[in-house]
Amino acid sequence: MKTIALALLGAVLATPAAAADISTHVLDLARGVGGTGIPVILFKRDGNGGWQQVGTATTDANGRVRTFGEAKAFGPGNYQLRFDMSRYPDAAASPFFPEITLTFRVTDRDGHYHVPVVVSPYGYSTYRGN
Repeated sequence: MKTIALALLGAVLATPAAAADISTHVLDLARGVGGTGIPVILFKRDGNGGWQQVGTATTDANGRVRTFGEAKAFGPGNYQLRFDMSRYPDAAASPFFPEITLTFRVTDRDGHYHVPVVVSPYGYSTYRGN
């Protein structure tokens, strides 16, 4: 019985803690394509009210960031995604919004938080995707 209890305890300890998954997508509404090559930084609000960088990525050929690193553990809290739109591959675009910052809350450790941004030359919108 003691052996079974120790085996169960070992299995529980070896299982990684649940962590939320965060992804994003840049959709270029004017051109009808994903925004390729856009640097994105993920921040989490710390206990002092400041923002701590917890991940970085660049959008892929479809404008997606599928993950902010291998096995990242994003627990409950407030997060920000900062998109460097000045790095948009179309140099002639000269974006009106050179940086877009989205702030959102993670509440479910097991949840998937997909936070896309839809951009056009003079505006943007966002929503919680799936």
